[in-house]
Amino acid sequence: MDNGTILIIVAVTVTLLLYLLYARIIKNKNKVYEALAGIDVQLKNRSNLIPNILEIAKKFMAHEKELISSVTELRTKTDKDYDSNDSAAVKEHMAVASALDAQMGQLMISVEAYPDLKSDQTMQQAQLSYNEVETKIAAARRFYNSAVGQLNNSIEIFPGSFLAKYANASVMPFYEADEASKAPIDASSILG
Repeated sequence: MDNGTILIIVAVTVTLLLYLLYARIIKNKNKVYEALAGIDVQLKNRSNLIPNILEIAKKFMAHEKELISSVTELRTKTDKDYDSNDSAAVKEHMAVASALDAQMGQLMISVEAYPDLKSDQTMQQAQLSYNEVETKIAAARRFYNSAVGQLNNSIEIFPGSFLAKYANASVMPFYEADEASKAPIDASSILG
């Protein structure tokens, strides 16, 4: 083989490798968007359940108006559109969803202080549906974090860091529980 042939083979090999790395970044980016859409579907399912839960709770929980109002406000914020290409917008969306998680957790604990509400058949069914959706949201978040890990690794390691700008890919935030969700809940103060 002459030098020209070797040079052509090396150039084709390098081009093929760069293309494969580029395609991997695109695949990982699309996996993140798929995972984010999965979270959004489950958040929408939860959002659709919340008005029913609040309507039932309002009948029994006269002293919890502030909590109910907070849940309603956070639900509205969670339902707003955001730019899934903007990592800051994704992070903000996740923060609002986490705040709603925390408030709904407080509401569900507060239900325990109202025996009539706790024993209400409609509320029991609503809580069961809510718990199912929360399980699906947790699974969707795990899938999202896995996809983000793959994307971030593929664009932070050279030559991915060089190719990322051509793939219009950027580091995406991991879903992390907010501080309120990490803190232990003192049910006695809510029930007492």
